[in-house]
Amino acid sequence: MSLSTTSQQIIVEQAAAHLTPQASYIFVGVFAVLCFASIIGQWLKRKNGADNATIANLNARIYAWWLMTLVLLGAFWFGKIGTVVLFFLISFAALREFMTLVYRRRSDYYSMVVCFYLLLPVQYYFVYDGWYGMFSIFIPVYGFLILPIIASLSGQTAHFLERAAKTQWMAMICIFCLSHVPALMFLDMDGFDNSNNILLLIFLIGAVQVSDVLQYVWGKLIGGAKIMPSLSPSKTISGTIGGILSATAIAALMAPITPFSHIQAAVIGFIVCLMGFFGGLVMSAIKRDYGVKDWGNMIRGHGGMLDRVDSICFAAPVFFHITRYFWNG
Repeated sequence: MSLSTTSQQIIVEQAAAHLTPQASYIFVGVFAVLCFASIIGQWLKRKNGADNATIANLNARIYAWWLMTLVLLGAFWFGKIGTVVLFFLISFAALREFMTLVYRRRSDYYSMVVCFYLLLPVQYYFVYDGWYGMFSIFIPVYGFLILPIIASLSGQTAHFLERAAKTQWMAMICIFCLSHVPALMFLDMDGFDNSNNILLLIFLIGAVQVSDVLQYVWGKLIGGAKIMPSLSPSKTISGTIGGILSATAIAALMAPITPFSHIQAAVIGFIVCLMGFFGGLVMSAIKRDYGVKDWGNMIRGHGGMLDRVDSICFAAPVFFHITRYFWNG
């Protein structure tokens, strides 16, 4: 790893001091788990040799989780501004990966410019401003209309509908859906201190990411038939069911940091984990269509940015609107 375990501990503890007590405890707990995982990973590496592919993959994943946890912690340290900036950058990276994979025509250049330099910053401005009315319709309405208009101005009619649909899909997934994560910071909920809204992000990201990890773990432990081999060759029926149900139980345990009861947290956790699973399948279908395994190689051991947030892209809007509809003041 690029940082020693001691250095990582100092960074985590200093940053955690700027968070709410509940968030600090959660990050300290995550840090403890990562320390334990790092020790086990290094022990297995020494025992089995550095050339063991499975152990190398495990250590790469642990390194990636260290990196992602520290990035999240750094953003949460700066509160609302840090969270908006972080997910702005995540959306930018996701847009770049999506564009690199699906676009081949120079005639689509100006559509890409509109996505990067108009839709992306304006959408996140509405998030930061807390302007729900424009945040919720800007891309589904105005973005949906302006992108094919820009595409038509190129005068290129070949595959026009397909090209316009790709642009609209990219804007919806990479900008609109992901922007719902920092938008949680600006909700005003009955009986819940909005200075603790960061805990909603931790609940959402924690439930979805734990579900992904546990689906992998249960699949390796039990094995069995593949659930959708043409889309995701590594996912099994046992792994999917075990991972989602286990993550649902963990979501119920996280109820005290949310405005939800234990039963409500379990139901919401199940819904977002299920949406995350379907999101992974949909994004895998796009990759398989283009003959690639990963969206990119930004995160060692985890592929590209979209490989990490594909589940969150589908889970975040559903979680946001459930929370806003039933709990918003």
